[in-house]
Amino acid sequence: MAGIGFLYLALLLLSIAGLVAIDHRQKLALFVSPMATVISVSSAVVVFLIWDIVGITQGIFFRGLAPHLSGILLGTELPLEELFFLVLLSYNTLLAYQFFARRSR
Repeated sequence: MAGIGFLYLALLLLSIAGLVAIDHRQKLALFVSPMATVISVSSAVVVFLIWDIVGITQGIFFRGLAPHLSGILLGTELPLEELFFLVLLSYNTLLAYQFFARRSR
């Protein structure tokens, strides 16, 4: 199964690029207010990382066996992919909020 080690990371990056393309086309967040978008997404990522770290230290969260992960760890039981997943989650939520807020106006 060589070659799938970075599959999840590649798919996360592709998904984030897709969100950026949607955002660019619809002018929802990053291309309207870049600083507010970066602060919003970064703040959410930090909160979720703290949540993850607490879960890891409590023994609730763990990496497990996952051949599709890169193997690069940001900390004990915290794979690099988690950071990009949290960016994807937070950015997607912001875009959905902006989209529906715009539609309701």
